Formats: sequence, structure tokens, C-alpha cells
Amino acid sequence: MGKKKSSSRAWLKEHHDDPYVQRAQREGYRSRAVYKLIEINDKDRLIQPGMSVLDLGSAPGGWSQVAGVLVGDRGRVLASDILPMDHLPNVTFVQGDFTEPETYDQLMQALAGRPLDVVMSDMAPNMSGLTAVDQPKAMYLVELATDLALRALSPGGALVTKVFQGEGFEVWFHQIRDRFERVVTRKPAASRPRSREVYVVATGFKAPESTV
Repeated sequence: MGKKKSSSRAWLKEHHDDPYVQRAQREGYRSRAVYKLIEINDKDRLIQPGMSVLDLGSAPGGWSQVAGVLVGDRGRVLASDILPMDHLPNVTFVQGDFTEPETYDQLMQALAGRPLDVVMSDMAPNMSGLTAVDQPKAMYLVELATDLALRALSPGGALVTKVFQGEGFEVWFHQIRDRFERVVTRKPAASRPRSREVYVVATGFKAPESTV
């Protein structure tokens, strides 16, 4: 118990001393994760005014907060999470598990036939610290987000997702390279150096040709 309390205190100290946490508090953002998306968007120009964006695993809303500003009043951000999320301008939130048909149908109804320009996911499983357990869970979330993107993106659309490098990554990476014109990995400055996370940015979605 003493060791657990000690590690918790160390994490809290690191969190409060984190310059990105302090900056987010000063600038009114909901989480330090916003700076990951801001850097990625500065490099890859994913989100533009008027676009339609889906944010998976959105709570507490940092990425949706940034996307809502970027798309503006003419755009649309849909956000979904199992956890609740407070309201944000230009953001429609659907609470639930997007892998369940009911939640997926709510998201599609909210789109009202409007195709998605960007699907983004900063999802990660609850980590146990055991790579053999955590990696399959993480890749499962990536694959679910990818599957939704392949079904709902408009031609030329983009996917940005958090990925943990390890078993399953290379196979998935080669699969999406076949479906997008350009696929790159990013390690934003706000991503802690010790973390295995990277962000894969896939642009230029190649929609399947209609067989009708």
C-alpha cells in the first residue's frame, strides 16, 4: 500500500509540474492533450473551416474543443465517449460505446447524411503496465476507430489516431497505407518521451469504387 501511495504522489507531482498541464490551465483548455492535436494539425492541415469531424473517446473534450474552433460555425464536430462530457460550442456529443449499434446509429443520425472529413481518436485502454495485456487492447481500439473511418469518411478524408508501437502495429500500418494516399507517424512535443504512443496521420482516403 505504501509503495502505491508513493507512486501516486510522484504521478501527481509530475502532473502538476508538467508545463503542458500548466499551459492548458492558463489558456482554458480541458486537457494537456490539446497541444498534441494542435501540433499535428499545424503540420498536416487536417481540420479546416466548414469540415465535419468525429472525435472518438472524446472526454473530457480537449480535442473536440480545438476541433470546434477550427471548423467554425459552418462546420460540425461530433464527439463520442462512454464517459460524460460537458457542452462545447460547435460540438454535438453522443454518450455511449461507439462500437455498439445504438451509439453508432445515433452518430450517423447526427451527421444527417453529411460525410465525415476527419475521424480522430486519442483513445487508450486502462493500462495495467503489462505490455502483453495492454498492447492487444490498444490495437483493438485502433482497429475499431479505423473500421468506422473506412465506413464513414468521404473520399479524400483523413484519420488521426493514437497508436502504441508493438505487436499488431506493423500489420495495421500496412493495411491503412493501402487505403490512404499518405500515411505518416507523429510524436508531438506534448507526448511524454517515455510513452510508446505515436500518432498516425492518414490523409487522402481512397473510398472503394461503387459496384452499382
